[in-house]
Amino acid sequence: MSDADDFGIDRDALLTVFLAETEEGLTAMDESLVRLETVPGDEEVLNRIFRVAHTLKGNAATLGLAAPADFAHHLEDLLDRVRARTLAVTSPLISLLLEAADALRVLVPAAAAGEDELRPEQQALLDRLDRYVLGAPAEEPAAPAASVQPIVPSQAKTLRVDVARLDRMLNLSGEISISRGRLSALMEAGPEADAVEVVDALRELDALFLDLQEQITKVRMVPVGPTFRRFVRTVRDVAAAHGKEAHLVVEGEGVEVDTSIIEMIRDPLTHLIRNALDHGIESPEVRAAQGKPRAGCITLRARHEAGRIVIQVSDDGAGLSRERILARARAIGRVAAGERLADADVYRLIFEPGFSTAAAVTDMSGRGIGLDVVRRNVDALRGTVSVEGREGRGATVTIRLPLTLAIIRGFLVGVAGQTYVVPLESVSECVDGSIAGASAEGSGVLSLRGEAIPYLRLRRTFALEGPAGERECVVVLRSGEARSGLVVDALLGECEAVIKPLGRLLPGLPGIASATILASGHVALILDIATLLEEASSRARQAAEGSAEIAS
Repeated sequence: MSDADDFGIDRDALLTVFLAETEEGLTAMDESLVRLETVPGDEEVLNRIFRVAHTLKGNAATLGLAAPADFAHHLEDLLDRVRARTLAVTSPLISLLLEAADALRVLVPAAAAGEDELRPEQQALLDRLDRYVLGAPAEEPAAPAASVQPIVPSQAKTLRVDVARLDRMLNLSGEISISRGRLSALMEAGPEADAVEVVDALRELDALFLDLQEQITKVRMVPVGPTFRRFVRTVRDVAAAHGKEAHLVVEGEGVEVDTSIIEMIRDPLTHLIRNALDHGIESPEVRAAQGKPRAGCITLRARHEAGRIVIQVSDDGAGLSRERILARARAIGRVAAGERLADADVYRLIFEPGFSTAAAVTDMSGRGIGLDVVRRNVDALRGTVSVEGREGRGATVTIRLPLTLAIIRGFLVGVAGQTYVVPLESVSECVDGSIAGASAEGSGVLSLRGEAIPYLRLRRTFALEGPAGERECVVVLRSGEARSGLVVDALLGECEAVIKPLGRLLPGLPGIASATILASGHVALILDIATLLEEASSRARQAAEGSAEIAS
């Protein structure tokens, strides 16, 4: 239960808001400090940093949190000297200020939980701040401050919602209640009820429900900007720690995505950015010798595309060496000596478990787990990941994800008496199987308007033995530039599917992503399109290689 004071103020609620605002403010401070290091004379950036410290101090003092209020006050004193131009902006100073921000990330939640005092390491940092204020800093090398993950208090997650959206949802719930009452009255009238009125009432209720569902989905949508900007600090710290120079460019900050996807995409993006800094961005000396700017550039961008969100991590570094990747793949037995692979298949190898081209194990690479983690996390989000690049010209990793994990528009297909759901965003078109030329084999290649497309027969892939349909159809699927066909018995139309996890009894079924409950009450499995596309392409390549060997 929440504690309330004599004035009826819920202190726990205030603490929840304070913790959320503090984390937002410290993230903004990180970004501004990195910016200040690049442009020391930017008054607005300096004022923005000062405002964060001042607001944090005032809010902490109001809530009676003495330790963070006192620490923020000392930080203000140091920022005052910088603002008065009596202290120069240097890399050691920026590192110290970043350490102070990290200390507050730990100090504020601890004080809110009852530990309202400085720890020894925080007191030592405070002493260093004071020495700078007094004009006698202990000069230290310009090492980056190691970023600290914030302590997350044991409270429910919060989400800021536009009041206008809440008002709309409240109005809709009222209208649904009225519509339900009308429909109930008509149903209670029994045989005397006008069938036309019943159908109209049902349609009205259905329209209101769909509107409410859309509003609820929108409430969960948040812009990617705040998450992307957190990596400004990561790029600065990791690059400096390895003797490199780099900065982050963010594009598409206003693009919105489901809040659950934002939480789950942070780790993959961290791995990709660290990988770009380690394998992509060269040292300043090498870049200068190649005619590039001394500081590398990593671009993090987002956009909407065909009902999905596309996130890209690009760098202007050394790019991808096809020969080096192939040599490593052959050395560990992933690719046969004479096997020929397309560029896309070669670059896809870097996402395999245990694959690494690093010459030595470092704190950033060499163990072959980073990009494997990226692919597994993206697969868990029903997404796809691909990479492209040229040696010496940088590389771009593209992640495609659904906008929400709760509800999808689906396309129902029937196979062997069973119903499956294909995410509608992955459906390109549907064609007659006999016209397309799909054979009775479990897989192969069909011709669609002169284009060769690999296909899978779902009946064979899942080893289903139910009754066959009168006429097979091919659902043409797409994922990025790749297209494949899925041969099914029947096309059953569109649906809206509420996604249900498979649970512990059915973990990791190949080709199956999740499940849903149909309007009939039956359970239908939702297909994992990325896995099926990869399987179709893999079988088509194997068949082509087999034919080439026979011909030779």
